[in-house]
Order: sequence, then structure tokens, then C-alpha cells
Amino acid sequence: MNLLIPNLGSTSLKYQVLEMPSETVRAKGRVERVRDYREAIAQISGGKDKIDAIVLKAVHAGPHYRGTFLVDDGVVDALRQFLPAAPAHNAIYLTAIEAFRLAMPGVPVVAAFEPEFHVTMPEHARLYGVPRSWIDEGVVKYGFHGASHQYIAGRVPEMLGRPVRLVSCHLGGSSSMCAIDRGRSIDTTMGFSPQSGLENATRHGDLDVFAVLYMMERHLWGPEEVRRQLATGGGLAGLSGVPGGDVRDLEAAAATGSAQAEQALAVFVYQVKKTLGAYAAAMGGLDAVAFTGGIGENSARLRAACCAGLEFLGIQIDPVRNETGSGDRLVSSDQSGVAVLALSTNEELIVARRAYRLLKPESSNAGQC
Repeated sequence: MNLLIPNLGSTSLKYQVLEMPSETVRAKGRVERVRDYREAIAQISGGKDKIDAIVLKAVHAGPHYRGTFLVDDGVVDALRQFLPAAPAHNAIYLTAIEAFRLAMPGVPVVAAFEPEFHVTMPEHARLYGVPRSWIDEGVVKYGFHGASHQYIAGRVPEMLGRPVRLVSCHLGGSSSMCAIDRGRSIDTTMGFSPQSGLENATRHGDLDVFAVLYMMERHLWGPEEVRRQLATGGGLAGLSGVPGGDVRDLEAAAATGSAQAEQALAVFVYQVKKTLGAYAAAMGGLDAVAFTGGIGENSARLRAACCAGLEFLGIQIDPVRNETGSGDRLVSSDQSGVAVLALSTNEELIVARRAYRLLKPESSNAGQC
């Protein structure tokens, strides 16, 4: 079975074709500077292989779609309903569903939703202190980056040779952390929306909702204006004044004396360190910390800063290992009581496995995995 797995960004489209169940990469490609997703999707080719299904790493469709589903009208309607909670993500996937249906008529489309890995979170970690009627309408913590955290949940014990209490740190333009107790998500930093938790490149992280109400009333802003500011001008970009909020640009600006860039990096590091301590408490201990994503995998400076001062938890970075080497590796010292790893994630592989379980001929599932 050949599965086409697109990775949809705001300005780029990467894709690969995986043959399942062998997990062999049959084709891959990338379309840059995407202005029209219909045009970009029309350029995708599976090579000589017939495409059996298109698998989307979908984000947010509410409480009834926290698994892997064949895309039908119900899925599309739910994506539209939760568009205000994930405007940048859901808009792209709604466009992509329509475009793939036009470009590849008759080929099933599968949505592997990000919250799937987090369905194991206990209720005390999932619920907010809001009126019960809000909870009944789906206002709970969902968690995102599920495919990445799920991959890390399998990769770390594979490398260490034992089950672990793990904190997965997916740090990039969009960042989140997850407490994983022997393979099961028990808490994560993103909540009802991907616009929560750690600071992201241009999206704010945790924020007192009454600060938003205060600014709306003070300036007579409507929801769309607030959404625009917090989604495109918040996060590390808002704190630093560096357009785009890319950590590489922040590090360069800080090196040339930008106090705001240095401050933004300090806020980000503090959030990661604070969450590491909280998740160690939630799991009753800590065996491993994994850094992945564009920042987590590639920024030795940020890894070191996030772990500095956490020796009381048993975390000790080895400076040489942290600064050198490549590929999946340990960056902690031999004396460290907690294994610290730098890893490359593989979200496409996880969503391919989910879709294959749903679609394989002997499957008895009827619409969900």
C-alpha cells in the first residue's frame, strides 16, 4: 500500500510516499514559496507508483475527532467548526482536502489528528476550571504535536533499552513539551488550541485570558484583530522585535547586543526548565529528556541553557557531546542520572502507521483508528 504523506507549511509543501507496511520511502519532494495550494498539489508526483491514499497530519476537529479517520463531510464540518481555535492550521488542511480531491479523484483522504497520542491524559490534567457547559462543548485540553511526541516515545526507550519516564521537548517554530510515562502521554503544554503553552515563533504561549479581554475593551478590538496580533505578532517575535521569531535570528541578534532578543530567549528557556521540573513531579521522577524539532535537535546553546541548573533533577549535559556529533545521540554526561538526547523526529512515519492500521484490508475498523 502506497501512502502519500504531505507536510503542509504556511509557505512550503513537503511530501513523501511511503510503502506500507515495509515503511519504504518510494518518493519524496518539496514545493517552495507556495502561494496557491491547488497549484502546488498539482505538482506532486508519486513517481511510477499508484497512490492508494493521501494521509494528512491534521490538527484540530474537536472532541469527536481525536484519532485517525477517513475524511468525510463530518470531518470537514468539524475542521470548519474549530477553525477559530487553530486558524493557521485548519485553513491549510481544509484547502488541501479540497485540492487533493480535485487532483486525485477517487483516492481516499485520511486525517490523522494530532491529539490522538494525548487521549491517555487523565481527566485531572485535561480539564479547565470553566463552567461545565463549556466542557460539554469541547473546551478541554487536547494537546498537539502528537505524531512527534509519539515517535519520540518509541525512539527513546529503543535507544536506552528500557521503559522510561520521559519529557519530550519538541522545540521549533511551533513548540510543545509532553510528559510521557512509559509510553503514555500524561500531560502536555498545548491545550485547547495550538496557541498555548510555550512561546512559539509568532504565536503567543500561555496568557491570562483577562489580559485579552482588557485589551479588547480598552481598544475596541474585535476577535479577528486580536487573533491576528496574537497569531502573527506574538510569541518570540513579539517579545524580541525580530520579525518571524526564528530562534537562529534571535541568537544572532542577541550576539550583537539586542537586549530584547536576549530577553525573549530567556523567557523561552525559563518556560522549558519550569516545565521539566513540573513534569518530573507529575511522573514521580524522570529518566530521560529528549530534544527534537528544529531548535531542539540543532541548537546546542538552547539545549545547554534549558538543562542548566537542573542538576538537582539528575540532569547533566556533556559540553563536548552537546556541541559535536550528529544524528540521534546522547548529549548527557556519563555521570548524569537522567539521559538527555538530541533526536530527529519522524511525524510522517507515525501518521503512515496510523493510516495503514485504518486502511489495511484485514482491518475491522469502520472509519477510525
